[in-house]
Amino acid sequence: MKNITKIIFAIVFSMSLSTWAQEVKFGKISKEELLEKFNPEDSAAVATYLYKYRKTSFQYNKLSGFQLITEVQERIKIYTKDGFDYATKKIRLFGDGGDKERVNGFKGFTYNLDNGKVVETKIGKDGRFNTVLSENWSQESFTMPNLKEGSVIEYKYKIVSPYISNVDEFVFQHDIPIKRLNAVMSTPEYFNFRISGKGFLDIASRTERKTNTITFTQKVAQQSGSALSPGVARREQSTVDYISTLTYYQMANVPALREEPFVNGIDNYRAGMKYELSYTKFPDTPIKQYATDWPAVVKSIYDRPNFGGELKKQGYFEKDLDALLSSASSDSEKIGRVYRFVKTKVKWNESYGKYTDKGVRKAYKEGIGNIAEVNLMLTAMLRYAGLEANPVLLSTRKNGVPLFPTREGYNYVISGLLFNGEIVLLDATSAFSTPNVLPFRTLNWVGRMIKKDGSSAEVGLYPKKNSTTKVFMNTTLTEDGTMEGKLRKVYSDHNAITFRSSYVGKHDTYLEELEQDNGDMEIENFTVQNETDLGKSAIASYDFLLEEAVDVIGGKIYLSPLLFLGTSENPFKLENREFPVDFGYPTSSNYIISIKLPEGYQIESLPEPLSMVLPDTMGKFKYAIMNKGNMLQLNVANAINEPIILPNYYSALKEYFKKMIEKMNEKVVLSKV
Repeated sequence: MKNITKIIFAIVFSMSLSTWAQEVKFGKISKEELLEKFNPEDSAAVATYLYKYRKTSFQYNKLSGFQLITEVQERIKIYTKDGFDYATKKIRLFGDGGDKERVNGFKGFTYNLDNGKVVETKIGKDGRFNTVLSENWSQESFTMPNLKEGSVIEYKYKIVSPYISNVDEFVFQHDIPIKRLNAVMSTPEYFNFRISGKGFLDIASRTERKTNTITFTQKVAQQSGSALSPGVARREQSTVDYISTLTYYQMANVPALREEPFVNGIDNYRAGMKYELSYTKFPDTPIKQYATDWPAVVKSIYDRPNFGGELKKQGYFEKDLDALLSSASSDSEKIGRVYRFVKTKVKWNESYGKYTDKGVRKAYKEGIGNIAEVNLMLTAMLRYAGLEANPVLLSTRKNGVPLFPTREGYNYVISGLLFNGEIVLLDATSAFSTPNVLPFRTLNWVGRMIKKDGSSAEVGLYPKKNSTTKVFMNTTLTEDGTMEGKLRKVYSDHNAITFRSSYVGKHDTYLEELEQDNGDMEIENFTVQNETDLGKSAIASYDFLLEEAVDVIGGKIYLSPLLFLGTSENPFKLENREFPVDFGYPTSSNYIISIKLPEGYQIESLPEPLSMVLPDTMGKFKYAIMNKGNMLQLNVANAINEPIILPNYYSALKEYFKKMIEKMNEKVVLSKV
C-alpha cells in the first residue's frame, strides 16, 4: 500500500512539474478576465496581477562575453481608478562609460470590452519616456493607454545588461495580489551564486540541468602551394559545451503585502529570492571572487577609486580647515567645528549612494554633492584634524537589510568617530542631525565600519537614548465648552529633528496645519526657542483658543482632559504580525496638564489611574488625574524603550496601545452644583 501511494504521489508530482514551464501566451486575453469586477480572494484590491513572469539567464556574446538577460511579462487587471497607478512602470538602468543596460523588445497593450468584443490599444511612443537620473543612472518608464475601470493591461520587455553580478531580486509579492506567478533563474556552471529567500510565504521550486553550446568562429590562414600565391583565409568553428542549472519558481494566489505602521521598509518582508554572485570560474582561468565574506566585500568597496580613493584626496580643504581649527582648544570642539562646517559648506543633492559621482573636490568647490561626497569629505576632514574617523556603510530603511556579505546591499555611507572610547556616528547631509542622532532614513539595524587597515566591524545604528517630548499646558474651561490657555512643548534628539524639519523655513505653513489639525484652534504668540541651536532642545510655546473643545449634554460637561493631545486610533489592527514593529528609535512623552473648571460645576466622575508595563520593560504607561478644588491636574507618561518590538510581542503591544488609547480618551464628567 505504501509503495502504491508513493507511485501515485510521484505521478501527480511529475504532472504538476510539467505545467511549471508553461507560460501564459502574450496577448491571449479572455472575456472572463475583462468581466471580472473584483478579486474573489481580496475584494479590497484595486488591481491584481493575473500573471507575472520573469526569466533571468546568461547569454554568451562573442564580442563581450556573457551578458545578463532579464525577460519580463506581466498582465494586470485594473478594478478601480485607484488601480490606474499600476499602469505606469519605471525601469532603472545602470551605465558606466560605454557599458550600459538597455531595454529591448518592448510590447504593451491595454484591453477593454466594447459591445462584448475585446478591443486592444497598443502603447505608442508618446507613452514611453527616458529620463537621465544621474551620471550613471537612467530610467525608462511607460504608461499604458486607454485605461478604464475593468481594463486589462499586458506588457513584456527584455533588459540586456553587461553587469553579470547585478541580478535584480526576484519579487514574488506586491501590495496587490498575484493570481499566478512563474519565474526562472538560469545559471551557467561558471557562475556560483549565494541564494537567499525573503518573506514569510512558502516558495515552491524545482531545478533541472541543461546543456548549452557556445560556438566560436575564427579566421585561419590557409597555406598555398606556390610562393607566388598568397594564402587564403578560411573560417573555422569550434564549440564549447557547458551546463546551466535552471531553477523554476511557481506560486498561485499570492496575497497582497500592504503597508503597515512602523515598518522599516515593507520591501524587507516581501516574498522573494536574492541572488548574489560569489565567484566566477571559467575554463583555464583563475577564480574571480565577488562577495564571499565581509573582508572581501569591504576590500572590494574600499579599493574603488570613488570610495577609498576619495578619502585620500588632498589639497582642497586644508587651508580652510587650518583657519577653522586654529583656536580650537579640545577634540570635542574640533569635532563640532568640522561637523558644522561641512553641513554649511556642502549641501546634499538628495542623491543616495556609497560611491561618489563627481568626487569630493568638485563637490567642495560647487557646494553640493551626493551622500558619499558629503560624508567621505567629513571623514577625511576629521582625520586631518587628528581624530580617528572611518566611513560606515549602511543600508537605508527602504533599501533593506544586508543579512549576508554583499556589496549591493549598501546604498549609504556616514562617518564613525572613535571618541572617549565610544563610537560617535555623524551624518552631515541632514541640516538638523547631531552626533549620534542620525536622520531617520539611516536607522536600519547595523552598519559596517571600514578601518584604515582594511578590517571592518558591525556598528549598531539604533540610538540607545530615548528621544523625548514634554508638554506643559495650563488652560481654563468655560461653561459653554471653550478652552483657552497656554501650551509649551520641549523636544529632544529625534523628536527635535522632526519638529525642526516641519517648522524651520515653513513657519506659516506649520501654524496653518497646526490650527487645522486641532479643530480649527486659534493660535497666538507662537514662539520657538533654540530653533537652529542644535545642541539644545527645541521649545515651542503658544497661546490657544479652542471652541467646542468638550461635549455639553443635558447640563453636564464631558471632558477628555488630554484634549487635542491624545491619540484616538490604535495603529495596530492586524490579528497577527509576522514582521517586527520598528519605531526607529526609543521615545518618551510626558504630559503635565492643569485645567481650571468653570464656576458652579463639580466633579461627578474621574477616570481611574492606570499603570502598565510591556514585557521586559519595553514600554511603560502611567495615567494619574487628581481634583484639587476647582482644578484638574493630569500627569500622563508613556515610554517605548526599544526601537524594535519583535513579532512574538505583537499581541502584548497591540493590547498595550488599546488600553492606553482607551484611557487617554476617557471622560471626566462635570455636573452643576
